[in-house]
Amino acid sequence: MLKLDPAKERLTPQELEVLSEMWRRCARRIILATTLAGCGHPGGSLSSLHMLLLLYALAHHDPKAPRHPDRDRIVISHGHISPGVYAVLCEYGYFPEEAFLMEFRRAGSAFGGHVEQSVPGVEWNTGNLGQGLSAACGMARALKLKGLARRVFCVMGDGEQQKGQVIEARRFAVKFGLNNLCALIDYNRLQIGGRIYRVMPQDIAQEIKATYWNVIEANGHDFNDLYQALRRFLNAEVLCPEKPTAILATTTMGKGISFMEDDEKWHGMALPVDLAKKALEELGFDPGELDLLLEKRKNYPVSFPHQPHEPEPVEIDPGDPILYGADTLTDCRSAYGKALVSLAERNNLSGRPPKVLGITCDLEGSVKMTAFRKQSPEAFHEVGIQEHHAASLAGALSREGFLVFFSTFGVFAVDETINQHRLNVLNQTALKIVATHCGLDVGEDGPTHQCVDYLGLLLNLIGLEIYFPADPNQTDRIIRYVATSSGNVFVGMGRSKLPVVLKEDGTPFFDQNYVFQPGKADLLRPGRDATFITYGSLVPRVLAAREKLKAEGFEVAVLNMASIRPLDKEAILAAARKGPIMVVEDHVVETGLSALVAKTLALNGVAAKLSCRGVTKYGSSGKPDDLYREQGLDPESLVIAMKELLS
Repeated sequence: MLKLDPAKERLTPQELEVLSEMWRRCARRIILATTLAGCGHPGGSLSSLHMLLLLYALAHHDPKAPRHPDRDRIVISHGHISPGVYAVLCEYGYFPEEAFLMEFRRAGSAFGGHVEQSVPGVEWNTGNLGQGLSAACGMARALKLKGLARRVFCVMGDGEQQKGQVIEARRFAVKFGLNNLCALIDYNRLQIGGRIYRVMPQDIAQEIKATYWNVIEANGHDFNDLYQALRRFLNAEVLCPEKPTAILATTTMGKGISFMEDDEKWHGMALPVDLAKKALEELGFDPGELDLLLEKRKNYPVSFPHQPHEPEPVEIDPGDPILYGADTLTDCRSAYGKALVSLAERNNLSGRPPKVLGITCDLEGSVKMTAFRKQSPEAFHEVGIQEHHAASLAGALSREGFLVFFSTFGVFAVDETINQHRLNVLNQTALKIVATHCGLDVGEDGPTHQCVDYLGLLLNLIGLEIYFPADPNQTDRIIRYVATSSGNVFVGMGRSKLPVVLKEDGTPFFDQNYVFQPGKADLLRPGRDATFITYGSLVPRVLAAREKLKAEGFEVAVLNMASIRPLDKEAILAAARKGPIMVVEDHVVETGLSALVAKTLALNGVAAKLSCRGVTKYGSSGKPDDLYREQGLDPESLVIAMKELLS
């Protein structure tokens, strides 16, 4: 494996010769892999190849221990250049060549069309352009927090510089002093639609300088020129050593293959067999090899499945629960803030890197993170009004051995950033999204901020847990539970103050003996005639409706479904066997809990009278009680609806 010393002034003729031969072998792999698969992105792979080879020669990494904590991180933001990345990782000994060539883009194999962590040496699944730099910022920030003198390199395309999230990430990197971060931009001046300046004009170098980064321009196909650029970053020989650095490397699409050069057609198109043979000849290889490999691939079994890549573990002391008394009236977000401070007090110890991190977007006070910031200033991250970057950053940090809470309003935490969370889930992050201001309960802020359409989005993210507490006591227990869970979790809550949910004897239902259990509904009140199923801000309204019905002689049970995924299907089926069900939710019924209840009944062949009460139209600005009344979700309307259902 080639290792270069950045202390040297220049590369030696021998090193240049070795790099040139490595380039030739990798170019062959790029052509073979894409033509054998019949698809792929050879053009950008070839234009980035010199950069990739030199980068891995200078970075601190070990093919025998790809996940060693004391490593440099290399993030490939334009993940479509996977043929080039895999070719280089193969060259450096991360896996055998044959598996890559035979299995590239095949079902069941790790070698996907866009880079994935299931391949050793890959740090982050990418492909959705513009998110890689945010992930790299998360890794660079993690290294700073841990006190590790390692670096993060983010290899990017020039077209993706058009993305707004890229600029968000640049600003964050400067604010948090990420001088351990270097972006390498493949400036081949082509994208799918043609010349980048025609698709969307921009002056990339000046835009990066305007965000206060160091900018170094280099010839992306001259190993010595690239070496000088990387050497300046590695030795802190830049204009502002305290700032991050970008290397703008001028390259040519399809470099090294005469008929591919500077032609956008080869961005995402594999060479047909005849042209692939011609390319192999230009590289000095036997074109007949392609015929042999084409035949071999027909019956080649998948031998290199997805490799494990779990997040770095973190041990958390959940601390002691806070008990809110029967007379307490407070909002769930305040209970969340107090639980967060409690976690910080137990886990963010003086003289050690913090374990619990908080991230928000100009809403510190609203999401109740102020006390956390004062308790653990180093662990608090104000990202500004940059939700897309914040979501990706938070996901990357959660893979690095930190418990990360990302908090903002529901419309920003989910509706605005669903693509970022989707990529987080694909990257097996362990992020805790705590969204406040969900539902009509937002009230006077109006329909743009009344997040009533988020559950359907979240339920599309495979494996994501979804919880919605009923009061401050349950909020406290849920937050402490998710602090010790290993996966991605969403916790939602409204804005308003809620009464403590009580037992029929007047004591807190979620008392000192209560332990939150995922997938377990809470039977707040028994009843023989029918069942209300609800959650969150509507729990006190439903309980009030139940008392009114009881006064008229109806015994209606109340089931609190705080765990929306996993769902307590047995509790739903038991309620259906007993009598009619009314689902009451501060959400669009077609994609909320109502839909889940209906699905559960249908899939289990259980017939039951079912009424779905929720948001049927976007609300207006007004007090939550008035908005609920407009939608028929106030106690009086629920009483009428339940009596109709029972009749």
